[in-house]
Amino acid sequence: MKLFLLIFVVSVFVFPVKSISAGQQSGSLTRHLSPKYEYPTTLIVASGICPQSRKTDKAPSRYALKQNPLFATTKNIERGKSLYQMEAKPTACKMCHGIRGNGNGRLARGLEPAPRNFTCGDTMKSLSDGQLFWVIKNGSKGTAMPAHKFTLSDKDIWQVIHYLKRFAR
Repeated sequence: MKLFLLIFVVSVFVFPVKSISAGQQSGSLTRHLSPKYEYPTTLIVASGICPQSRKTDKAPSRYALKQNPLFATTKNIERGKSLYQMEAKPTACKMCHGIRGNGNGRLARGLEPAPRNFTCGDTMKSLSDGQLFWVIKNGSKGTAMPAHKFTLSDKDIWQVIHYLKRFAR
């Protein structure tokens, strides 16, 4: 243990340290890392911008004005969580939107636009239950959001919406 401490002290105080800028640091790191391990800058945008700009089509008025017909019971929220985290097909919601709903899922890298950040209170306030229902059911043109109309029942979708609303801060 003393040997490691001695090596650390010598390396910190004896060897000269070259001062370089942050840009130079990231450039040197990029040269040494394969593209597979590069830091995903698009994910910073996905979870960092609140609200995210979107050009999502508006749901038809018969959907946009709908309110969630299910009560936000523990049972409905837990079922929504289960669908979001694991069971939704073709892909569980968390794969793109992230476990915490911030748009940082494992499949989010490289998606343009980035997946929706459900932690953004401003964004979530602007999305009606009916709009969320429409997008989950029918997908969203120009994004990677798939339609779930053949894999989730209307009840499932409403339960997912109850769970999504829990992410907003």
